[in-house]
Amino acid sequence: MARNVLGGELATCGTDPMTGFYRTGCCDTGAEDAGVHTVCARVTADFLEFSKAAGNDLSTPRPEWGFAGLKPGDQWCLCADRWAEALRAGMAPPVVLEATHARTLEWVDLADLQAHAAT
Repeated sequence: MARNVLGGELATCGTDPMTGFYRTGCCDTGAEDAGVHTVCARVTADFLEFSKAAGNDLSTPRPEWGFAGLKPGDQWCLCADRWAEALRAGMAPPVVLEATHARTLEWVDLADLQAHAAT
């Protein structure tokens, strides 16, 4: 059973749009997830712009991949290192702690995640 950063069972992050490396709605990870998509974030307009400028456009639809594009308020499993990068830049989106995989703690301190907890 996958664990979240609080030590409990990993909750679902989002199903509309369907998120997660495995597209199960959970920020679960495994050996094939090189990007470590473990942070359940509630994306903001500022973060989407930051991510696009950093080379990862999450807002533009990509129908060939079945991706409608994210809009502010959507919940999405972000790469742990990308969230850490956004944190350093002052652009980190809110995090759903119960749906953020414990492996995230290899990149980010729990206190930083808690300071950005979604309400």
